[in-house]
Amino acid sequence: MSVTRAQVEARLAELDLPDGGDLMSRDMVRALSVEGGHVRFVIEAPNPEIARRMEPLRAAAERAVSALAGVEKVSAALTAHGPAAKAPPAAGGETKEPPSLRIGGHPKPTQASLKPASVKSILAIGSGKGGVGKSTVSSNLAVALAGAGRRVGLLDADIYGPSQPRMMGVNKRPASPDGKIIEPLHAHGVTMMSIGLMLDPDKAVVWRGPMLMGALQQMISQVNWGELDVLIVDLPPGTGDVQLTLCQKAEPTGAIVVSTPQDVSLLDARKAMDMFNTLKTPVLGLIENMSTYVCPECGHEAHIFGHGGVQAEAKRLDLPFLGALPIDLEMRLAGDAGTPVAAGNGPMAEAYAALAQRLIDGGIA
Repeated sequence: MSVTRAQVEARLAELDLPDGGDLMSRDMVRALSVEGGHVRFVIEAPNPEIARRMEPLRAAAERAVSALAGVEKVSAALTAHGPAAKAPPAAGGETKEPPSLRIGGHPKPTQASLKPASVKSILAIGSGKGGVGKSTVSSNLAVALAGAGRRVGLLDADIYGPSQPRMMGVNKRPASPDGKIIEPLHAHGVTMMSIGLMLDPDKAVVWRGPMLMGALQQMISQVNWGELDVLIVDLPPGTGDVQLTLCQKAEPTGAIVVSTPQDVSLLDARKAMDMFNTLKTPVLGLIENMSTYVCPECGHEAHIFGHGGVQAEAKRLDLPFLGALPIDLEMRLAGDAGTPVAAGNGPMAEAYAALAQRLIDGGIA
């Protein structure tokens, strides 16, 4: 009887690592192939220094797989993911070790659903186009829902341009004591996670699709979210790998599309809505951001990007129009300072509170 891939993976999962986890849970096995009785795989260490210390583990993996019935030959190689990482300095000049869980490995194809059992609903915030304020809406909506008594999580899924750490005022690196589960951070009553908390903020993320999907899988299913009423996912612009993985694997309750009023923005918003429809994710409504500008000196109201375009689009598509949000200096200053405007008082905070209450009344959050 020939050995199966599942049997090999199960045997490799029995090999515990010194700092927690095993070869499979830590996503260190690459290029696994089973051809008759011949088994080949690569063990990928986080960096060359660790790889040099893993020769005994490689040999143990070969022996463990060789013991399986039907295995005639085993070839296991060692490689390294990249150069040794430098831990960022902490407050006071001390250096802290980075989490032992590596972010950005290939996704695990055997996992059917990413949605944590402790999360009641997942709400995706998309735009189709960058620069329309989607991340600002996500952070403020999360804070407003938390202020209304909901247990809220915020996942920054914009892998290439994560902005939630700055907007939420968080810069601490999350911990992963066992190498399997990431402990999220908390700010303004919201449980949050972002790829920007795990990587050097000054370094570009240069990843292909599989790495993106692997990172998203880890940030949803391997984060200790706890009991949440709603997990808000701040999506990147476009209609690519992250959106596809989220909608197919995480079973979102629905999506909210953010757009500015002008036609150029609406063109991409329509593509985002078509994507959600194609992936069977209900579009719960549209938000018009940067709808108007009120001069703080004279009170004159100007429609810099036009006005009413998103509301008209919502009416045409028979979708709920969730509100129009102005361009506001306070909003920009609050986001840069790390305290979302929804955490305070004033017209903008009231606007987000009303939006949050509408979602609560609709049973979405």
